[in-house]
Amino acid sequence: MKKRIISFALAAVMLVFLFAGCSSGKTATSASTTAAASTAASAAASAADSSEVQVGIVLPTKDEPRWLQDQAQFEKILGDAGFTNQVLFSQGSSATEKTNVETLISKGIKVLVICAQDGAAAAAAVEEAKTAGVTVIAYDRLITGTDAVDYYVTFDSFAVGVAQGQYLIDNAPSGSGIPLYLYAGAATDNNAFIFFSGAWSVLQPKIADGTFVIANSSEAEAVKDTNELTRDQVAKVIGQITTDWDFNVAKSKAEANLTAASADMKGDVLILAPNDGTARSIADVFAADKDVSSYVITGQDAEIASVQYVIDGKQSMTVFKDTRTLASDSVAMAVSILKGETPATDTTYNNGNKDVPAKQTAIIVVTKDNVQTALIDSGYYDASKFTGLN
Repeated sequence: MKKRIISFALAAVMLVFLFAGCSSGKTATSASTTAAASTAASAAASAADSSEVQVGIVLPTKDEPRWLQDQAQFEKILGDAGFTNQVLFSQGSSATEKTNVETLISKGIKVLVICAQDGAAAAAAVEEAKTAGVTVIAYDRLITGTDAVDYYVTFDSFAVGVAQGQYLIDNAPSGSGIPLYLYAGAATDNNAFIFFSGAWSVLQPKIADGTFVIANSSEAEAVKDTNELTRDQVAKVIGQITTDWDFNVAKSKAEANLTAASADMKGDVLILAPNDGTARSIADVFAADKDVSSYVITGQDAEIASVQYVIDGKQSMTVFKDTRTLASDSVAMAVSILKGETPATDTTYNNGNKDVPAKQTAIIVVTKDNVQTALIDSGYYDASKFTGLN
């Protein structure tokens, strides 16, 4: 009996040590697991931090070289400055644009730089950004009808139009009754109105005195004696001559215009084309018409393909807007905002709801004579991209 009691006692002691050992093992394992979980949580937090985007950029489309150039500039300049950023494209859709803005908001952006597909439709998207505490910079195109735009970075759009119109005047054939074909950008783009108004401001006196004759717009003909057009008047003209910034629309419209044109509206002609993509399409149509003896045509953006057209004599000029400078101005604004400073501005643009503080960037007219100095020597393009340079 005594032996059995001792055995039970020894067994109890062994069980105590056994459970103590098991408990100790569980504690060690638990500590190890907790440490691992803590490390994983830290890594996850770090990963989450690294996925946050400080500056979001929304551009209209990947289908125009100009916007791809801008993407490269933004990514380089912001990256070099040490700021996380992401560029998204709306591909001609205001709905996609809104989704892009919402995506960037979800990634924690502090600043939104947006070139609107449709200046009025973009108001809803930027209002969401503003509600989320994001500072909004309208890039190149003004967003209208909202108080949610904080700043605007742009080229002097009126000066672009003036430069285009003045080039046509300076390079027009002698005489009077010279056919003038007018084309414009998209009616949804506020810049299209400003470009056209700038061109009209210098072309109108030549139209009124009969030096130039409008060949393709009854709405423009109806206001030929008015130098400063109202927005509604410009809208009616643009409604007839819009290209929607689309190469194919421009081509079709030029073909229709020439098909409808009488013999006296051909020969030596002048063409106001709003940008390089549309200029190339329109130029090709006019060059193919055997009744068009010569044409002078404008452009804008200094796209590589159009610079080659200028060198080859297929396009007369392009307005060079150095996107490096525009992107730099936008980045400077974004950096100031991120630092809690007030960005530098030099003018304001009224968007229908407010006077938006703006920073303007200078423009340069490029012809065959100054391609080398304006675009190659400045480092904007490499000479290897072109043939026929002097």
